[in-house]
Amino acid sequence: MIGSGGREHALAWKLAQSPSLEKLYATPGNPGIAQHAELVELDVTDHAAVILFCGERDIDLVVVGPEAPLVDGLAESLRIAEIFVFGPDKAAAQLEGSKGFTKDLCARADIPTAGYVRATSAADALAALDGFAIPVVIKADGLAAGKGVIIAETRDEAEAAITDMFDGSFGEAGAAVVVEEFLTGEEASFFAITDGVNVVPFGTAQDHKRVGDGDIGPNTGGMGAYSPAPVLTEELQQRVMDEIIKPTVAAMAADGMPYSGVLFAGLMLTETGPQLIEYNARFGDPECQVLMMRLEDDLAKLMMRTARGDLAQTSAPAFSAETALTVVMAAKGYPATPEKGGKIQNLGRAEREGAKIFHAGTAEVDGALVANGGRVLNVTALGANATEAQAKAYAAVDQIDFEGGFCRRDIGWREVAREAGE
Repeated sequence: MIGSGGREHALAWKLAQSPSLEKLYATPGNPGIAQHAELVELDVTDHAAVILFCGERDIDLVVVGPEAPLVDGLAESLRIAEIFVFGPDKAAAQLEGSKGFTKDLCARADIPTAGYVRATSAADALAALDGFAIPVVIKADGLAAGKGVIIAETRDEAEAAITDMFDGSFGEAGAAVVVEEFLTGEEASFFAITDGVNVVPFGTAQDHKRVGDGDIGPNTGGMGAYSPAPVLTEELQQRVMDEIIKPTVAAMAADGMPYSGVLFAGLMLTETGPQLIEYNARFGDPECQVLMMRLEDDLAKLMMRTARGDLAQTSAPAFSAETALTVVMAAKGYPATPEKGGKIQNLGRAEREGAKIFHAGTAEVDGALVANGGRVLNVTALGANATEAQAKAYAAVDQIDFEGGFCRRDIGWREVAREAGE
């Protein structure tokens, strides 16, 4: 397994429960992943080194957790070497690697999404603003660690965002931008697994992107999530499959770049129905954590069937009827410049509250667990509903001693309010 975050810890934890698994390796991993896998040092940008390792260890399946190796073409290199891999090839990973690519595909395949303009210069992007109402959404075209989306509440904010992106504030990701219509509604996440032809739904979730309580402050990679998302009714889920997911898979295959792996659709539930905000080419983080808490099927078997192109006879996987909720504990300064090195203690005490703690940005230094990134821990709990899962997760959070750590205190607030009849 490739990766080192909370998503990969959740995947390693679930893979370790698979009867079909004999041995799990992970690179680079983290202290939490090390509980379930043997950690190895590999440069995943050196595809030949990864292929050599797989050959030497007789690896049957490679699971690529994060987006960067997918966009870099690691899955494609492994397939060429006849190694089964869960994750899309480089061309297909453009669904996440280029927001403009995805918007253009939506336009061709008549997939419901917000109106947009692609721009490769600041002048073009600034001129495009004239065609949009305020607020307006400005997106860096490439990968920006979940932070390359600006919702501009004024024309000045929109112009500043465009200028910043083309001035390099998001590196190469901002070499092009998408100016996009602001959609009104509630956001939700829908997941499916596909072998390039066949598609199987894989659960729903809602996350919380803003750093502060009440959904204020800058966008982050995600401060918490819960699953399922009841706002995505069975009827809406069927519409998502019929109007968004299946047409995307068909269009990618028709374009000669079949998509294999998990397809994560970020949606806006508007008055006219679900519309696609963006695609991710991997499990979300922290959505993966709540999905894995609820998954009752053999993950390794599902991933291998996907990699083999053998999903035709596979039914939708079984999930617990309970609600899973995860709270992200982040390092002071996140999402701008997080402070590393803060000591973390009492995780065992926290898990005795009934939660599972997935490590994200952690490291061991001189025998002590410390923060080593922006999002550091995912405190995750199951409950009969969102209200109960939320209470259990925060009871565990309150047992953790994390020097310089913070979290939102309102994860799941929409669903908790609905359960209370508000």
